[in-house]
Amino acid sequence: AQTPGYLAPWLELPGVTEQIGSWSELIGCDLLRYGTTASADEIRDTAIAQPLLVASAIVAAAALGNHGGMVAGHSVGELAAGAIAGIITPDDALRLVGVRGRAMAQAAAAEATSMTAVLGGDEATVLASIERHGLTPANINGAGQIVAAGTVEQLAAFAAEPPARARLIPLQVAGAFHTRHMAAAVDALREAASSVRAHDPALPIASNRDGAIVRTGDDWLERICAQVSAPVRWDSCMSTMSSLGATAFVELPPAGTLVGLARRALPGVQLLALKTPENLDAALKLIAEHAEGHSDQHAQPLVRLQPAQLASTEERQ
Repeated sequence: AQTPGYLAPWLELPGVTEQIGSWSELIGCDLLRYGTTASADEIRDTAIAQPLLVASAIVAAAALGNHGGMVAGHSVGELAAGAIAGIITPDDALRLVGVRGRAMAQAAAAEATSMTAVLGGDEATVLASIERHGLTPANINGAGQIVAAGTVEQLAAFAAEPPARARLIPLQVAGAFHTRHMAAAVDALREAASSVRAHDPALPIASNRDGAIVRTGDDWLERICAQVSAPVRWDSCMSTMSSLGATAFVELPPAGTLVGLARRALPGVQLLALKTPENLDAALKLIAEHAEGHSDQHAQPLVRLQPAQLASTEERQ
């Protein structure tokens, strides 16, 4: 989802440059450069892409504040969602994603693996074809989209014999994420997570494992570790949103992919892709409109950043 320079507009908000700089030092990764002047090839490296994605989502969430509702993250977005829900601190989210990104990059380098998006076709037929070729349905995204993952050879054979009425799109990723190929990264993340204090969520948060609402911080922490080598059930997360009566959906930056899925899977739900700070007023208006009549027990921002950033958020609200 990341594109070169997408972080740059967010650095214009008070305190954000300082916060991103602090996180860069914390995890040993120059997020300021990677988010502004780095090339597409550089930010495709999962050790860079993952902390960049989490940092930008947390910054945008702080600019929005919190008006109740629920939260969910796709894949690495679960770490940002955990910080937004108050389970872990933003600093801990960046520490963990730094470990996660490096460990997954190392696991991906051990063998030539990749991922392919499968669009359309009968779901049962697609899943059967994925299994027949020894692949894993790494992302079951709903709305007719499944991502197959495995070795380059397996994906080539899959492409030569695609499921009926399905279109295959090879993805520009570093490896077969959310499969058995990431087992070593699970161990590394678990070790890092053992020193993190997790609080019970202050907002309903859906898990990629099965779409379930996670009730305790410890359960969430174990789930995000195990999820590194397990399929992402985003279809189940969206089903949970629907069952809980969601009426509006705001995707944090870099935004667009999940809104596209929600457009097909959540008919009638109002959608907004928060790509730049220019979209903040529209997002705040949408949230305010749909928060009417709902509990305001979580009306205060859960993501705590620089004092200057919080002051800016309060003024905007």
